[in-house]
Amino acid sequence: MKEWLGKIKSLKKDQIMILLLAGVLLLVISIPSETQPQPEILPQTREKETEAVTEDPFGVAELENRLKRILAQVDGIGRTEVMLTLKSGGKNIVEKDLEQSRGEEVGGNEGNSGNSSEIKSNESTVYQKDSYGNETPYIMEKLAPEIDGVLVIAQGAGNASITSEITEAVMALFNVPAHKIKVMKMK
Repeated sequence: MKEWLGKIKSLKKDQIMILLLAGVLLLVISIPSETQPQPEILPQTREKETEAVTEDPFGVAELENRLKRILAQVDGIGRTEVMLTLKSGGKNIVEKDLEQSRGEEVGGNEGNSGNSSEIKSNESTVYQKDSYGNETPYIMEKLAPEIDGVLVIAQGAGNASITSEITEAVMALFNVPAHKIKVMKMK
């Protein structure tokens, strides 16, 4: 023990700091990490995501529910039911890499004395990897579905001013012309 203390006292400050840092590093490395992949959960999670996409791929039900809840909050409208129809579904725009190369030919053969150039382009999709190593296209922009028509059935729709308010709200929210919106009185 006295030998160790003697050796430590003969060390310089720099050497003591290096020993301390090395000890801290060994301590940190020896602590087990808590992040361990759980392969059993992965397939179940993916199935749920797939089910959600196949049931309502454009989120129309969510839009209908939100409109229904908002309209029900307005004085005089009462209970509502909403139906949306789509002109087109939503689109995902993926990122693309575009490579262009130019080839030139100089001189001519059999009477051609001019130069000609050719531009070649090659387009490839950009992919991103998730934590499990799966590659999916990198989505640059998501376009919302285009709504074609709206049907609103409301308790208060017997009143002309309420009907007008509902029509104006739907026009403002979904950018749908008035002739594509039908408001009816609920029985």
